[in-house]
Amino acid sequence: MKPIVIVGAGLAAYTVARELRKLDKTVPILMITADNGGFYSKPMLSNAFAQKKQAAQLITQSASQMGEQLGASIITGARVDSIDTAAKTVSTSSGVFDYDKLVLAVGAQPIRLPIAGNAAHEVLSVNHIEDYIAFRDSLLPQQRDAARVAILGAGLIGCEFADDLSGHGHAVTLVDKNTLPLAALAAPILSQGLHTALTARGIGLKLGVTAASIDRNGDELNVTLSDGSVVTADVVLSAVGLRPDIRLAQAAQLQTARGIVIDAFGKTSAEDVYALGDCAEYLLDDAGRTSPLPYIAPILTAGRAIAKTLLGDATAISLPAAPVIVKTPSYPLALVPPPTHAVAGGRWESEQDEARTIARFIDADGILMGFGLAPQETKMRQALLAALGSKAEKR
Repeated sequence: MKPIVIVGAGLAAYTVARELRKLDKTVPILMITADNGGFYSKPMLSNAFAQKKQAAQLITQSASQMGEQLGASIITGARVDSIDTAAKTVSTSSGVFDYDKLVLAVGAQPIRLPIAGNAAHEVLSVNHIEDYIAFRDSLLPQQRDAARVAILGAGLIGCEFADDLSGHGHAVTLVDKNTLPLAALAAPILSQGLHTALTARGIGLKLGVTAASIDRNGDELNVTLSDGSVVTADVVLSAVGLRPDIRLAQAAQLQTARGIVIDAFGKTSAEDVYALGDCAEYLLDDAGRTSPLPYIAPILTAGRAIAKTLLGDATAISLPAAPVIVKTPSYPLALVPPPTHAVAGGRWESEQDEARTIARFIDADGILMGFGLAPQETKMRQALLAALGSKAEKR
């Protein structure tokens, strides 16, 4: 019996494997990963410094432990070179493997900015545990005296890292082309609240500018900004976003857009080949709108649905709105950004008191399509979620 082959060993891959094993105790599962296959929570990478977590402490189970728990074969350190969807084989650096069904959970790659300078290649990014190790090691020489860290990008990950590193005693400067942090996700009033909180934390914000060049000057890195000013740093971290990894899919002639295009059931354009996680481009609605969804909730939902479909119970992926919890202790946020199609003609409405700030996005038809809450707390968050899609009350 040919196995269900899963390429990857992140949350998406392990979620599918877990759900498969819940439903079927005997179906063969083969997982193939280029790394060591250890299981860890990727969102913890951006708040591990303040918790004083070493990389080894983030890995909760090794590949062998996961394999034993799941009754799965896990091949680690194996690069997948190609997929033959006609022959239903996967060619890897460890050999060629047949599959009955194939699941791609290959994640995303950090976006690399075109930056000049003799030290542009020294810019780091943190997208998996090995990156975290390298980034942490880069700070070690400065841990007696606080390291100066320039973070390119004041979006979700950049703000989380800034708050985390500052809490650990490092001197942080955030650089972003937008005039407020979290500008792409949050209402202006919440972005301003975060700006105030990060500034009070001692974090420098260089906004409305980009990094033009990065040059090494002895032990220092000089980050020259588009306005001509210079930020001096020991380490430069890029947090400008991720791009779905579609290289393997493109080589196999699967349909791709920004990500690997999947239908309502998680299936790609090739028979018996599925995708989920950061590499996938999800079908959002009956109008055919699609988008990558680089968040935890869609991974868990897709993993459960795809596992059922793989075993013959065709189950559509349901994608209800789920809040993005922003791990910035100085200003904790819950956000449900409005869908892109609802933005035209819509508006943000906000209310604020000493205890909290609530922002609601009302579309052109008066429907509540998104919100933000600070500080985020469960009861109000659930109330706002329940109201999504309904006529907004006049305030």
